[in-house]
Amino acid sequence: MVKVALLVRLEARPGKVAEVEEFLRGGLPLVQAEPETTAWFALRMGPQSFGIFDAFDSERGLQAHMTGQVAAALMERAGELFSTPPQIERVEVLAAKLPEAAEEEEF
Repeated sequence: MVKVALLVRLEARPGKVAEVEEFLRGGLPLVQAEPETTAWFALRMGPQSFGIFDAFDSERGLQAHMTGQVAAALMERAGELFSTPPQIERVEVLAAKLPEAAEEEEF
């Protein structure tokens, strides 16, 4: 059951929108290799506003993600791609609907 999640808000620097889109799309293969990341979404919320939403079954999964390759790449490129530092919010998941296969997997 998904319990914890992160909501990351990102604001692209002027002229960097295409690079931010490419960066976010490029994160998918890295996240797919994280067995404890239950759900991951790269989002576009406006002309220069982007986000990431990822969810985890446990605190251990969240911590593994935060020390993984995607988080490292995000922090490494933040100054180049974003007009403000990424705003990372930890959120509690109250309810979720996921595909059955994702809900049945045990990690």
